[in-house]
Amino acid sequence: MTVALPDWQWLVTWSEPLIRAGQVLLILLLAWLLQRLLGRGLRRLAARYPQLPAELLRPLRTVLRWLVIGSAGLLVLERLGVSAQILWTALTGFVAVAAVAFFAIWSVLSNLFCALLIFALRPFRLGDHLELIDGAEKTGIKGRVLSINLFYTTLQDLAEGSNGAQLQVPNSLFFQKAVRRWRNGEVSPTRHLEI
Repeated sequence: MTVALPDWQWLVTWSEPLIRAGQVLLILLLAWLLQRLLGRGLRRLAARYPQLPAELLRPLRTVLRWLVIGSAGLLVLERLGVSAQILWTALTGFVAVAAVAFFAIWSVLSNLFCALLIFALRPFRLGDHLELIDGAEKTGIKGRVLSINLFYTTLQDLAEGSNGAQLQVPNSLFFQKAVRRWRNGEVSPTRHLEI
């Protein structure tokens, strides 16, 4: 025998999920409104103070947007039953692992970034003669550029007695030391100028 529930009993069984859904929708609506207000405030600030550079306001707007989205996401997850302590533990663990990984591959990333700078800024080209200066006019590595790739630049060694050996110089070294350069076809570092 089945017992029929009164018409209002369905409301009791569904009240908690409906309240949580309403809270989630309210959080999302407030986050959207806050994001709009912050964007409007930054636009008014830019209009009132035209000397503020757009290069400053654009990243500021992006950071504020992601802070609002991240906060709203944390609040939504908390309303859905995920513990804030678990979220913070996961977030700090992720940040710690990312920091360790970043420092572990720093030299590789440094060489990659410096390669992009070499390709973009063109401080030297294939065939140029280069001399890295260690300091106080003390000569270091000297050679002709044979190739440039993402990790190192290959130089043909111009030192006496090198017998045409090749040097592979990390790209980051070109931004850490002074570089003397002779264009292809100009005065070679092995020839001396007489005055």
